[in-house]
Amino acid sequence: MTKPASKRNLELTVPTWVRRSIGKASEISTVQKIIKQRQIHTICEEGRCPNRGECYAQKTASFLLMGPVCTRACAFCQVDKGHAPMALDPDEPRKVAEAVQLLGLRYVVLTSVARDDLPDQGASWFVKTMEAIREDNPETQIEVLTADFWGGHSQEAGQRDRIATVVKAKPTCYNHNIETVRRLQGPVRRGAKYERSLQVLQIVKEIDASIPTKSGIMLGHGETEVEVIETMTDLRAVECDRLTIGQYLRPSLEHLPVQKYWTPEEFEHLGAIAREIGFTHVRSGPLVRSSYHAGTEGS
Repeated sequence: MTKPASKRNLELTVPTWVRRSIGKASEISTVQKIIKQRQIHTICEEGRCPNRGECYAQKTASFLLMGPVCTRACAFCQVDKGHAPMALDPDEPRKVAEAVQLLGLRYVVLTSVARDDLPDQGASWFVKTMEAIREDNPETQIEVLTADFWGGHSQEAGQRDRIATVVKAKPTCYNHNIETVRRLQGPVRRGAKYERSLQVLQIVKEIDASIPTKSGIMLGHGETEVEVIETMTDLRAVECDRLTIGQYLRPSLEHLPVQKYWTPEEFEHLGAIAREIGFTHVRSGPLVRSSYHAGTEGS
């Protein structure tokens, strides 16, 4: 049956440059087996990242802490939401450390769902997991990708303390994604705020200026080039060091539709601008994600 014109107009044809092989099945299945056996999670799998095979082959992976259910409902994200999050598994830090050792990972990214239900939003859980990894894998570098640790106006004063808890554990890099331009924060990032995300990155630098900070932007929600450059400029104003720029890909019909597929040439152009305005490490391309080639950026 032919779709009505109004429906067809909402669905853009996926261009060839965002279609990619997921990598060697053997490398992916090895990681999946180890993860499944320990009942832990990676954002690589939960988010169906198109680069996961490549990253696994390079001995990098991104673990999703504190269960697969998020307390927020961002309109772009594939992570599960809408029902009660899981109780914390007291053995999770040890299980993640075990997986890191078995897989021989040299660079690990620790991220999590938002856990607004926890008193410290999960900040101490990041630290416990970092300590467990370092005990068994002292040479492995650890990047963190955290939520904003906001917790609502009644807990606003504690945001800095939560961020400080993680910063004092000395991650290799502190990542917090701003995701989209200021104008589109509301429809794209429900429960998050543009200024609040800038504040996270600023607080990290105030506590320990030696730790590199990083953020990421998704293109395809209807932003303009001018708005993207404004966002990059705002990130540099809070001394953000590293930047990833990638194409938003709609996970399902329940998520926001793609408004535009930016071309590889446009990504290259934006990457060049990002370097010109002072970012020390820039990854810009259709399939770039927050942790893409993270282990090649240095400490």
